[in-house]
Amino acid sequence: MRAAGCDTVVDAKDLAVVGITEILSRLPQILRLYRHLIAEADRRKPDLAIVIDSPAFNWRVARQMKRRGIPTVYYVAPQFWAWRQGRVRLLRDYIDKALVIFPFEEKFYRERGVDATFVGHPLAELPRPAIERGDYAAQFHLDPAKPWITLMPGSRVKEVRMNLPTILEAASQLGAAYEFLLPVAPTLDRSFLMSLIGPEKITLVPDALAALWHSRAGIVASGTATVEAAMMNTPFVMVYRVSRLTYVLGKPRVKVPRFAMVNLIAGEEVVPELVQQDFTAEKVVGKVKEILPDGPARDRMLEGLARVKARLRAPQPASGAAAQHPADRAADIILALVNKRMGR
Repeated sequence: MRAAGCDTVVDAKDLAVVGITEILSRLPQILRLYRHLIAEADRRKPDLAIVIDSPAFNWRVARQMKRRGIPTVYYVAPQFWAWRQGRVRLLRDYIDKALVIFPFEEKFYRERGVDATFVGHPLAELPRPAIERGDYAAQFHLDPAKPWITLMPGSRVKEVRMNLPTILEAASQLGAAYEFLLPVAPTLDRSFLMSLIGPEKITLVPDALAALWHSRAGIVASGTATVEAAMMNTPFVMVYRVSRLTYVLGKPRVKVPRFAMVNLIAGEEVVPELVQQDFTAEKVVGKVKEILPDGPARDRMLEGLARVKARLRAPQPASGAAAQHPADRAADIILALVNKRMGR
């Protein structure tokens, strides 16, 4: 967004907190950022607000915009269908338009009085990485003859601390027959990751998509990374762990039967889910070994990931017009709202 000319008032990475208990220590900082953002909105008087994800922060922003008569679009709407469904009223009360990126969300929100439109998932049209396997291997000193496994423990410090040690233990058990790649998320510091990795032979790489594309399999924390793996046709095992208190407090609120986004989209278990006490190195190794060789288990997963990818694409125009990228479809809807507000 900055590259496109966005003037950053509050950086989203300063709001990146996972968990019920984990947010408490960051609350004073988040409140300061919130007040600063609203003060800037009062000074600049925007014609329209677009809030993206981060529901605990953004519904409060949307409420303040509503009070000021500023129409608000929610792009990447909150996953209230997964938990705290009663909070859908917040969208109904404060949002003029919800742009959703999962196909089942449009029906869920419309049935509850929210003007929602499925625009497609931004990752659905990801192109194949251009770099060839041999060039990638040479660049990062990898053995092209070995199978590669991508490790994705999350994009936030807290979740990496919870997930990475067990992932590393699984990598150690899998052994030197494999190369292990760990993409460095923009929200993380290489030195922080290296302090956790220690003596393990793990190769840090900058690009998750290229790593996934050239990998035989992945061990991937729940979240957007699971969709990235699906888009790259990389079979993987989903893992996740939060603090015990967060899990105890949060589990009764969860309203969906699965955790992995690809499984929710497919409506069935496409990838195995190892969560909390089930997330052990031994279980990860067992599941990974099922999908590494060619055979029925790997074929079933690849077929399931292909179905997920197809469902995430933007709806195609009925008139025969050219298909749009999800982001372009979202932009057209937003610009129409701006033009309507300005009487164009």
